[in-house]
Amino acid sequence: MDIDYNIQDLESVATRLLEQISSKIVLFHGDMGVGKTTLIKAMVITLGSGDDVTSPTFSIVNEYESLNGKIFHFDMYRIEDEMEALNFGFEDYLNDDKNWLFIEWPENVYSLLPEDVSEITITIKDKTSRTLKLSQNELLTLKPAYEICRTQK
Repeated sequence: MDIDYNIQDLESVATRLLEQISSKIVLFHGDMGVGKTTLIKAMVITLGSGDDVTSPTFSIVNEYESLNGKIFHFDMYRIEDEMEALNFGFEDYLNDDKNWLFIEWPENVYSLLPEDVSEITITIKDKTSRTLKLSQNELLTLKPAYEICRTQK
């Protein structure tokens, strides 16, 4: 799925994405400053969190509470190697399917990730608009992850 959007429309883009995403592990690709964290913030709010969403660049992971369970927001930019991710317990996060995992710079931990992920790639169109591409392995799941969350309440 491809979406061209204006930055002011992030709320509706987040809603649309969450209705289509088939995995609660979501990988975010894009150049520095393209708006990965901004999109994640809109998605966290759409999932029902009132928490302040910030970039976990220095902390590596931020945790948010939502109406749909916990959301873990990772920024793997500063990870030197996959062993560093294993040392802080990244595998434990991957093994708990109740939580959402939003992962920026996932290429730094690719071999640790499961096959069942959704991937979002963002590119800049111009100063206020972006192009987004959602890719996922739809054969691995029966319905969108957000729908599964809503039925588990």
